[in-house]
Amino acid sequence: MKAITVVPGEPDRVRVEEVPEPPVEEGSLLVEGRLLGVCGTDRDIVEEGYGEPPSGRDRLIVGHESLGVVLEAPDGSGFSPGDHVAGIVRRPDPVPCEPCSRGEWDFCRNGRFTERGIKGRSGYGSERWRVEPEYAVRVDPALGDLGVLLEPTSVLAKAWEQTDRIFERSTWRPRTALITGAGPIGLLAALMSVQRGLETHVLDLKDTGPKPDLVADLGATFHAGSPKDVGVEPDVVVECTGHGPLVFELTRTVSPNSVVCLTGISSGSRRVPVGLDEVNKEMVLENIVLFGSVNAARRNYEQAAEALARADRKWLERIVTRRVPMDDFADALHKGPDDVKVVVDLRA
Repeated sequence: MKAITVVPGEPDRVRVEEVPEPPVEEGSLLVEGRLLGVCGTDRDIVEEGYGEPPSGRDRLIVGHESLGVVLEAPDGSGFSPGDHVAGIVRRPDPVPCEPCSRGEWDFCRNGRFTERGIKGRSGYGSERWRVEPEYAVRVDPALGDLGVLLEPTSVLAKAWEQTDRIFERSTWRPRTALITGAGPIGLLAALMSVQRGLETHVLDLKDTGPKPDLVADLGATFHAGSPKDVGVEPDVVVECTGHGPLVFELTRTVSPNSVVCLTGISSGSRRVPVGLDEVNKEMVLENIVLFGSVNAARRNYEQAAEALARADRKWLERIVTRRVPMDDFADALHKGPDDVKVVVDLRA
């Protein structure tokens, strides 16, 4: 069968090649790969050397945003041939640490977890893949190929879950949300914000391309520029850009008792002067919580599946702006001016 393989940090060595069928040790569910979502993590693996192949191999089958259809499922697995599924990315560490032992591998304490298509474990970028039933999540078949959005949506499901828990420290509840960044993660964060009934604002650097209309048709308000240009003091912020200087600017523009959740990862080694004493004072006196969130537990995948099932399918279809065959995976790592989400068709 064909698979997309890479050597982390060597972009000239991306290729589609023949590989053995997935061994049963990788899971009792045999799945036909349909689509593979591409994100910044894949680009970091290929170009920056992030991640690592399985032990004893120099190449990694890439891909962590999956969608497939079950071909074989054992009795008692809870799945049947024809089911649409996505595979969970992270696996608990072998010790395991306390969170991993309780199914909270997204809170792994010792860093010995593995991740499909990222760290020490083959990914989902192949014509067929196997997965353990406990790490497969059923996707509403009515979503069709849009089920490929499950993994990125799970990241936002966790971010919102953790944000909701923090707000439980008080009887006061948020009314206004700001999402910074209008890429796939930002748009999915905005979708879940609107589903929560929050007045939702989305901030991006550019007001061209499909993003402003996507935001407007969601029932949210689009803004271009900086947080001070939004004109509201948000009660909750989901930061999706990974732009470091923006983080500290947000702490000065939010309302008292607000929560700022960071989901983006900064790249490079940018240095800017920051008045940390002022930031500290603002956060203490205004009861502001700033926290980071990464990965997702199984329950977050299930929350994501529910959120996608409730969403307007035609709106979701507009997020996926480009499909490419397996041979064009390297090209898919770089978005065009009108791209939002790029996916790879594992059947082409």
